[in-house]
Amino acid sequence: MGTAASPFLNPTADRPSGVGYKPTAEALSRRAYQRRQIQGLIGGSYIVDSAILLVYAHAGTTSAIIGPAFAVCGLISITGYILLSEAGFTERFKDHYCVVPQSIISMIIMLAFTYIAPEVGVMFLCTLFVVFAFSSLRSTPWQTAVVWTAMALGLAGLFLLTDKPISLPHGNYLERFATMTVFILTVGRCMFIGIFSSAMRDSLYKSGLALKEANKRIEELAELDDLTGSFNRRCIMRFLDDEVARADRVSAPCSIALIDLDWFKRINDTYGHPTGDEVLRTFAITVFANIRAVDRFGRYGGEEFLLVLPDTAIETAARMLDRLRTIVADLDWSAFAPGMQVTVSAGVAVLKANETSDIFLARADSALYKAKAQGRNRIVTT
Repeated sequence: MGTAASPFLNPTADRPSGVGYKPTAEALSRRAYQRRQIQGLIGGSYIVDSAILLVYAHAGTTSAIIGPAFAVCGLISITGYILLSEAGFTERFKDHYCVVPQSIISMIIMLAFTYIAPEVGVMFLCTLFVVFAFSSLRSTPWQTAVVWTAMALGLAGLFLLTDKPISLPHGNYLERFATMTVFILTVGRCMFIGIFSSAMRDSLYKSGLALKEANKRIEELAELDDLTGSFNRRCIMRFLDDEVARADRVSAPCSIALIDLDWFKRINDTYGHPTGDEVLRTFAITVFANIRAVDRFGRYGGEEFLLVLPDTAIETAARMLDRLRTIVADLDWSAFAPGMQVTVSAGVAVLKANETSDIFLARADSALYKAKAQGRNRIVTT
């Protein structure tokens, strides 16, 4: 039936990846294989339609030469495309399936045989309908307009410039059988196109979801510290700016804590950097397990971490940090190295009216400095 039978076996497998995209050798091989499959199905369709024409010929409706001639014309067009495809010529085009040229060639064949054998014209016109339906699946709006215009001009020439009596054969049993088969195959091919269209939409939808998830994951990775899984400095500072603006806008309390692992350089020097990394990871996991869902925790730099506590007064924040300090100190750090002890110090500050995030953070840093100066393993508020 011409290009109407051409299914794209994998609708998204060869989709271009953007401007300047160059397919790999594997992609080129896959494309060529798909094109061979498609042309094989097209060839099979021509042969099936030719067999129907032979039934018509046996019924005395048309000449016995029409069926073989139709098959030869179709197979010649297929062979020409395959030769161009195997030579890599079709890869020069964005649409390497060459849907528009193939559709126009198919339409020319259908219209020509409708003119030559109008007594069985119903078969060629039904197939012409399916050709257009198929080509619209892969074409751009401009390409669809080109194919539709070509079809309209061809039909206008056939119906208005000739007086050929295009028939729907049904005079005897064989003609009725052949005509029934034509309609069954036409409906079946249209249904197949619909099934393929649905599969293509589903495939594109699933690909869109996968792409959305991949983009989400990329965004998450761009915001996270590789070592601890907490937010990186850029991200936690953005959260701080947003929370300061929100707290000022709704007059809500907001507290922050700058947390430092005590004597962390000594841990690295004594036990090695791999052990130090495990300490940082364990500390981050411990914090995540003991803060609220609304709180934001990120690595400020080195062994310093920033904890943003929305809608939290200074007294509540101090209790939360002291509880966290106790939990960290009570962990069995000897699992990493015999005799290891890890403690933390923190400076806690509450947002003041009209205070910028920089000043807010500077006060928390000053409180942390006091906690260290007072012997570490303690919480100081400001």
